[in-house]
Amino acid sequence: MKEPSFADVLDARRTISKYLKATPFFKSVPLSKRLGFDAYVKCENLQPVGAFKVRGGVNLISRLSDDERRCGVITASTGNHGLSIAYASALFGVRAIIGAPVGSNPYKIQAIRDLGATVELHGKDFDEARLWVENESARKGYRYIHSANEPLLIAGVGTLYLEILEELPDVDVIFVPIGGGSGASGACIVAKTINPSVKIIGVQSEGAPAVYESWKTGRMVKKDKIETFADGLATRVPFELTMGIMRRLIDEIILLSEQDLVRAILLLLETTHQAAEGAGAASTAGAMKMSRELKGRKVALVISGGNLTMEMMREIFLRQTGSA
Repeated sequence: MKEPSFADVLDARRTISKYLKATPFFKSVPLSKRLGFDAYVKCENLQPVGAFKVRGGVNLISRLSDDERRCGVITASTGNHGLSIAYASALFGVRAIIGAPVGSNPYKIQAIRDLGATVELHGKDFDEARLWVENESARKGYRYIHSANEPLLIAGVGTLYLEILEELPDVDVIFVPIGGGSGASGACIVAKTINPSVKIIGVQSEGAPAVYESWKTGRMVKKDKIETFADGLATRVPFELTMGIMRRLIDEIILLSEQDLVRAILLLLETTHQAAEGAGAASTAGAMKMSRELKGRKVALVISGGNLTMEMMREIFLRQTGSA
């Protein structure tokens, strides 16, 4: 697979800008005071599907061949990637099948169905759902869309970092959540081209550390089991394309506890009045963990998704108060 280039990201923006507006990006004074540095928030939770991945979906689906459109597409997702593909497929009149693990976020699953895509529930986690999807694609001839090993997806999500660098060219640090790594890869490609001194720090759940351990050891580390409520971070297996980009370009990857994510969700609600799901709050959680090192810096925090159910929010409040 050929890695996407900065030129590919620029090309993606020309396509995406016809369908998606730039999301808000602002300095939050209350958040900055709490964290001790200049904190700028990028609100990808305000995308039409509530998550950043829609950028990649629109870029990829818009470029399908006529044969691929006729055959339809299939992909595996815990939610936000599936929403992205469902939204873009509806936009361009393409049939979409989303394979998701049993027990996936019911809000995201219903939203995917509302967009007209077919949802098939298989396996206990993302990687088991992905194996079902790959087999189904081979049997029925659908255009299989990998959630990370797709240059057009990476180029598409990279456009959000173009927006950040254009609005805040002197940003010092950008925090990015890592599940499959498409967002982190896009951030690296854009930032390291425009200003190599910008630090890109990836954040992963300590209950799903496959990318972190792969990056640290220099080999592809697969996990038999993962434990995190943040479905956007819940991958057991690193992926070749994104891992190669991150190994070369990312500055640091850190791990977060579940309580780190809970605290970040509540902090964002309190200071920015933005709803963030677990993965969506991961950037803020990472910055909270490194706050002493970031004093005097300009730091961009991506709220990558805001698809929280009421049940999840209730559980988060109960965890924080100690009532759970």
